[in-house]
Amino acid sequence: MSRGGQAHPARKLRRSDSFRIMADTRTDADRSTHAAVPDPRNDTVEIFINGEFFPRPEAKISVFDSGFLVGDGIWEGLRLHEGHFAFLDRHLDRLEAGAAATSLDIGPRSGIVEALYATVERNSMVDDVHVRLMVTRGDKKTPSQHPSNVIGGPNMVIIAEHKKADPAVIDAGLDLFTATVRRPPPDTLDQRLNCHSKLHEVIALIQAVNAGADEALMLDPTGAVATCNATNFFIATGGELWTSTGHYNLHGITRAVVLEAAEADGITTRQTPFSLTDVYAADEAFATGTFGGLTPVRTVDGRTIGNGDTTMIDRLRNLYLGAVEADIARQIKAATGATP
Repeated sequence: MSRGGQAHPARKLRRSDSFRIMADTRTDADRSTHAAVPDPRNDTVEIFINGEFFPRPEAKISVFDSGFLVGDGIWEGLRLHEGHFAFLDRHLDRLEAGAAATSLDIGPRSGIVEALYATVERNSMVDDVHVRLMVTRGDKKTPSQHPSNVIGGPNMVIIAEHKKADPAVIDAGLDLFTATVRRPPPDTLDQRLNCHSKLHEVIALIQAVNAGADEALMLDPTGAVATCNATNFFIATGGELWTSTGHYNLHGITRAVVLEAAEADGITTRQTPFSLTDVYAADEAFATGTFGGLTPVRTVDGRTIGNGDTTMIDRLRNLYLGAVEADIARQIKAATGATP
C-alpha cells in the first residue's frame, strides 16, 4: 500500500508476472515418484471437508487452520484398488499412532473409514485412485502454536484423485542427488510421524531439482543413508536387500510390505546403517511409496547404479503386487462375511 492507502498496481503486476513465468517454465518432463498420467476427470472431483463435499475450485480451509499456520497436522496417502483401500488397517494404525503422539483427537476409526469410502463413492471411483487424508488440530482464534487457541475441533480433508503412476518414470528410473539437509533424530522431529511439518524434505528436494536430479536422497545425523525426501530407499547388493534402520525415516507401508514379502520369498533383508559408498557400488536401487509402488533408481549423484539389470526389482514388484491383491481379497471376503 502507498502512504495514501492506495495499492501499487505495478507491484501487483510484477508479482502476478512472476507466478505466470514460473508456471510457464514447468514442463511435462518433470519426473518424480509421484508423477502421474494426466486425467481430466480430476478437474471435477469433489473434496471432503469436515463432512461436506465441495467442487475442487471451492474447496477451502481457513487461513487460521493449524496446519497452515504451524504445520500442526497428520496425514495418510492411500490407494484404492477394486473399490477397496490397500492395507487400510496399516494406514489407520499409523494415523492413530501419529494422533496419539501429537495429542490430536481424530475421532473413532469407523468415522474415518466411512468418510474415506463416502469420498470415493461420491466421485464414482473404483481403481487407480490416490487419496490424501489430512487432519489438522483445527482453526485458531489467532496465529499461534498453542493448542488452547483452537476453536472447535480438528479439520479433516480428503482429496481423492484419479492417478496412475507414469510408466515412463518407471521405465527410465530416477536420478537422485544427496542433499545436504539431514533427517532429524527422533528427539528433534520423529521421522515416524507422518506430519505436515515437511519443510526439511522440501528444501532437500529443491536442492536435488536445482542439481538436475529428480528427487533427493537424505542422510541421517551419522552420515548413513536414511531415505528419499518423499519415499523410502532400498539397495540390492550381493543378492541381499538393504534399507535403513528406520530410526530416521518414515515407516512406509510399502516399505514394510516389501520387506515382509522379500523375507517370505527367501530373500535376505537387512535394516542396517549403510553409506553412500555402498549405494554407489550396489547392484540395484529403488524407492518405495504408496503411490508409485517400487520405482527404480538409475543414478545417485551422477553415478550409474549397477549395469541396468533389474532382476531384484522386478521380483520384488511382483511380490508386492501379489501382497496388494491378497490384502484386497481379504477385505472383500471380510465384507461379504466369508472367512478370510
